[in-house]
Amino acid sequence: MGFSIAQVHIMPSTGAFTAVTARRSFDKFVQPEPAHPVSPASNGSTSGPTSNTDRGKRDWPPSVRSYVQRSFAEENVLPDVDWKEMETKLKQVISHSVAAGTLTSEDWDNLPLPQMMIQEERKRRLQLLIPPSPPGPDNLLIPTLRETNEAKSKKRKSSDLGLADEAINRTAPWIQSKSSNAFESRISYPEERSSNGLSPEKGSSKSTQILDGRKRRFENNTSGSSSVRPWRLAVTQEASSKQREGPIVGRCQDLEKKYFRLTSAPNPDTVRPLHILEKTLDHLKKKWKQERNYSFICDQFKSLRQDLTVQRIKTGFTVNAYEIHARIALEKGDLGEYNQCQTQLRALYAQNLGGHPTEFVAYRILYFLHTSNRTDMNDVLADLTPTEKQDKAVKHALDTRSALALGDYHRFFQLYLDTPNMGAYLMDMFVARERLSALCAICRAYKPHVKLRFITEELGFESDDESARFICDHGAQQYLEERDTGVILLTGKALNFFDPALTAASARPDSKAYI
Repeated sequence: MGFSIAQVHIMPSTGAFTAVTARRSFDKFVQPEPAHPVSPASNGSTSGPTSNTDRGKRDWPPSVRSYVQRSFAEENVLPDVDWKEMETKLKQVISHSVAAGTLTSEDWDNLPLPQMMIQEERKRRLQLLIPPSPPGPDNLLIPTLRETNEAKSKKRKSSDLGLADEAINRTAPWIQSKSSNAFESRISYPEERSSNGLSPEKGSSKSTQILDGRKRRFENNTSGSSSVRPWRLAVTQEASSKQREGPIVGRCQDLEKKYFRLTSAPNPDTVRPLHILEKTLDHLKKKWKQERNYSFICDQFKSLRQDLTVQRIKTGFTVNAYEIHARIALEKGDLGEYNQCQTQLRALYAQNLGGHPTEFVAYRILYFLHTSNRTDMNDVLADLTPTEKQDKAVKHALDTRSALALGDYHRFFQLYLDTPNMGAYLMDMFVARERLSALCAICRAYKPHVKLRFITEELGFESDDESARFICDHGAQQYLEERDTGVILLTGKALNFFDPALTAASARPDSKAYI
């Protein structure tokens, strides 16, 4: 007897299976009614679980519906909690309640919202990750870059936080269940494999093993012990005690003391108090006038300045000490020490402690002319007040700058010969460069020759011998000729020689520091 494929049915059995019709296409398959339904009595079992249709039509309690609405209410949304993360947490809370059979008995009105739970979990994880700070008014510990990266990696991978997850599961009431969940018992978590100190599975990657090793470093933190390294703790305690004590008061009575760079907290027994420092300053001024030993005086002044700094003494005496040291450094051409003193004096002058601020403003302008630092020069000029511009020293420095900007060497050397205070020591540092520039201008303007006496008067030399020595020191002695009227300079031939010398002299000077 012939039959088609569509008519093929699997023969019914006595309760072992249900007959189905063979599929003819890829359309969605619809389960037909069984040809021989099996009765509950013949099967010997109770009715099966609720179908998907019945499950989707579950009648949720009003308290649960209100809880969900409050979770997504605009006034309860937190900016640091992602919407998807909150939705996942909400499903987890409701699923746990359904599995535990507490859906109707749970106090949903007082249960924390999902976003609140997420924040609480983050705080617990941070408490487990960050070691407690040592006692003290200020926490000066700064975590290293490696520790910070480890903490960030643990935050990104919550599965690696075995201890954190375990602590949260122990304390969070909404996660605890009264009865075991059969489905959840089938899931294995990473912390279950490593809680007993066992090594990870063979299939785990090397990076996972490294993270597990790092995770064990924080196990001691749960007991309240600190994992701060002992040397960092010592530095913190020392800094905290020093902040509590405040500035020290010296007890040393010596007038002279060598300068040593501090490598630890200052000892009051080696620091001189203010009344001893005042005697020391008078002693050093007499020593300088008598012996003129700059290396000794500089060392003693640096020691004096150090004692003032560690005791935080900022008075008129401090200004006086820095000014005297700066003047001595200028006289000996020590720009490094002069710059240090000038920098401190600027801060002291801002506190209106007295001294001679206009004098050192003039020095500052001349110093920038020496270093050709136009940027800082513009800053100084912008900060000048009308009163400061009327000061004799400041006015002289501004006139000098103007003469150089205009190329007026005649006016410049007149100002050079009439410099107030100790500005001449600064101008001596760049006067040779300006003399070469003036010689180039003279060689272009006066041809074929000029008298040496003219050069002496124009370039601020004291005598003809000094001007001739200057020309010879720069290798131009072949352009000097002695005639009946006197010594002359062959300007037409010397121009090509002085130009390269000026270029070399105009290179920016290399000083230890710029103000």
